[in-house]
Amino acid sequence: MKVGSPVDVHEPMAEINITPLTDVFLVLLIIFMVTTPLIMTAGIKIKMPKTQALPSLSERDIILAITSDERYFVNNTEVPKSRLGDYLRELTIGNRLVVVQADARLTHGVVVGALDMAKEAGAERLAIATEPLPRTPARK
Repeated sequence: MKVGSPVDVHEPMAEINITPLTDVFLVLLIIFMVTTPLIMTAGIKIKMPKTQALPSLSERDIILAITSDERYFVNNTEVPKSRLGDYLRELTIGNRLVVVQADARLTHGVVVGALDMAKEAGAERLAIATEPLPRTPARK
């Protein structure tokens, strides 16, 4: 082929355009980032009590969920009540916050028992999770 002559249409293309592939990967990344928090908390059905003050949680916090039929979950992993203290001890709680998400229909004794097990396992910081109260419009 001579220099300056028009490009032959039968020559193979030597470059691959990866822009569409990059766009697809970025869209998938955004979708996974948005849906992951929803999937992580959607597995356990708990009706929590309502309050106005809501703490913020971090990824280091340990979530201890108790369902209405008294099934225990630690960070979405079901743990038998008889093994709950040992399981929490294995997590080496230390200064990490343990948040108890207890169903509102449970008795006070069940929630206090869970808090006590977490304290015996070494938890220094405890909290009880609640749902926000519906906001009422301000009067004029």
